[in-house]
Amino acid sequence: MMIERSNKETLLADGFDDAIIGLDTSQEVFRVIYDRDKMIDMLRYRDGMDLEEAIEYLEYNVWGAYVGEGTPIYAHEGGKERVLELMSQL
Repeated sequence: MMIERSNKETLLADGFDDAIIGLDTSQEVFRVIYDRDKMIDMLRYRDGMDLEEAIEYLEYNVWGAYVGEGTPIYAHEGGKERVLELMSQL
């Protein structure tokens, strides 16, 4: 599951199209936004990984990779309650 190039330097995380939740257009090079939880679920249910394996795989191979200005954004989707919950875990 490598990062592949698309047009205009915007990059996609190969194999995770179903986890796309948006597009950041605030910079010259647009960035695709992925839902981290959906990516985990895809690896668990599509690829048969357990939770720990899926998170480790994504952290090492996908989320931590910087491949230029068009590197995707990996976000936690949710409203105010979800954001506050995540912030309390920091």
